[in-house]
Order: sequence, then structure tokens, then C-alpha cells
Amino acid sequence: MAVTLDGKLVVAISSRALFDFEEENQLFEQGDDRAYMRLQLERLEIPAKPGVAFSLVKKLLAFNTEAAQRVEVVILSRNDPVSGLRVMRSAAHYALPIIRCTFTRGESPWRYLKPLKANLFLSTHLSDVRSALDAGVPAAQVYPQSAHASSAHPHEVRIAFDGDAVLFSDEAERVYQDQGLNAFQQHEQDKAALPLPDGPFKPLLVALQTLQQAAQPQMRIRTALVTARSAPAHERAIRTLMDWNIEVDEAMFLGGLDKGAFLREFEPDFFFDDQTGHIESAARHVPSGHVASGVRN
Repeated sequence: MAVTLDGKLVVAISSRALFDFEEENQLFEQGDDRAYMRLQLERLEIPAKPGVAFSLVKKLLAFNTEAAQRVEVVILSRNDPVSGLRVMRSAAHYALPIIRCTFTRGESPWRYLKPLKANLFLSTHLSDVRSALDAGVPAAQVYPQSAHASSAHPHEVRIAFDGDAVLFSDEAERVYQDQGLNAFQQHEQDKAALPLPDGPFKPLLVALQTLQQAAQPQMRIRTALVTARSAPAHERAIRTLMDWNIEVDEAMFLGGLDKGAFLREFEPDFFFDDQTGHIESAARHVPSGHVASGVRN
């Protein structure tokens, strides 16, 4: 019987998103990949520290049981194969059951997302993220300086999403950019009963709901919509989720208030937003990633 990832939630992740390789990466960025390889080999027996997306990956993998393997995490990295040894040793040190990996020595690895049928790609390289989004794969640029996830919810994966240009298309955002807030509010009020078109992260939200419905007693998923929308524009967002037959646990319509303080209280394992200003605010409190899609980008 052929091996397949069909039916699984597949997360592809770069080594720097999963582990803290910022010190080593300074050599790589200087263009001296040989020195980088030597340093990684010298540190082969030293596990890398957890990175920004470590908590998200660890908790998602906890959905797997002997009876059902519902989540697959794959390392998709610009590292060379030799440096990749340390990546995989670090994963084994933390008992992360990651068995698949691709190392491309500086080349963009995004093209391997399609054969993996990835539901999510996390990388620190903006160009890779843009290419993945163009190919229809939910993807975000991880901010390595982000705060790490809280340890307060060990049996709950918490994920927060922005709305426009993330879960939903940027249709309404374009009205706001072109005509201003009043026109945006009126546009959304007039179309309150008309679902918003899909955004780049709708497929991930669908996959998460499917995983949640698998009813694993040891793990749960809690999702939040965190948006700058306010009444009356809130109604179209809620009705869109209803039309998709998707439930979120919390919805915050903040009317332009700073999202960081609210996210600090929600304590997500990851937050996705299309605006760098929101990400920079959020990253002071929670793990955050930039979704480089929509008119803002």
C-alpha cells in the first residue's frame, strides 16, 4: 500500500521557525555557508533552543495517537544536508516525532509544498512565503524575535487569525484603502448577508476544524478572530463563517485598537495577520507571523 499524507493536517516548517538558530544564522547571512556548516557540525550534540513556532508544532503533534496519525510536520529548510543533521537531532531531543525533511542549501524550498499537500507553511524568509501564497498554500513569515507561547494551556492549541486578507479575501480592505472608513462600513453593511470571498487561510481553518472534530480527549483547539473591524462591519464577518459552517471560539472586533494587549490575554500559540504593524505589536506578546497577501502587501 502506497504511503500518503492524504487526510492529514500537514505543516511544513523551516528550521529557524521551529528552533532558535539566530546566532548561527548570522554566519549564513554573511554568505559564508562553509563556516555555517562547520559551526552546526561542531554543535551537533547541542540541541537547539525552541523557536517561535515550537509550541504550535509540539501541541499539534500531540493530536497523534497510536491508532490515528492525524498531523504531519515536515522540515522544509534552506539548510544544507549536513547542517540538517543538527535540526533533526534537536527534534529528536525534544521527542518531536518528525521523520520527513528536505534541505536545499540556500535554494527556496517552497516548490515542495504541493507534493506535500501542505496545509500551512511557516518560514522566516518572506520570498518563500510569498511564493507559497501565490501557489495557494497558507503561509506566514515567522518573526524570530516574537515572544514565545505561554505554557498556561498545555492541552489546548490556541490560534488567532486576522480577518481581511487572512481568513477572508481583501475585497473589503480594498474599499477601505480606496474610499476610507465610512465607505468601508457602508459597503460591509450593504453586503452583510453576502459571504466574503475566501482568504488564503480559510483552508487552514477548515483543516483545524476537521482536526478538532476528531475529538481527542488529550488535546483541544481554540480559535479566535482578532480584527480591526467594528460594528456594523462585524456582521458580515460572522455571517461568512456561518456560511462556511465553521465555528471560531472567540471573535474580537477591536475597531482599530492595538491588538497586542488583547492577544496577550488570549495567549495563542500563534497569531496570523497581513499587516506588519499589527504583527510588530503582537510579537511583543505572542508568537506571530506575517501573511504577505492582499492589497496592503
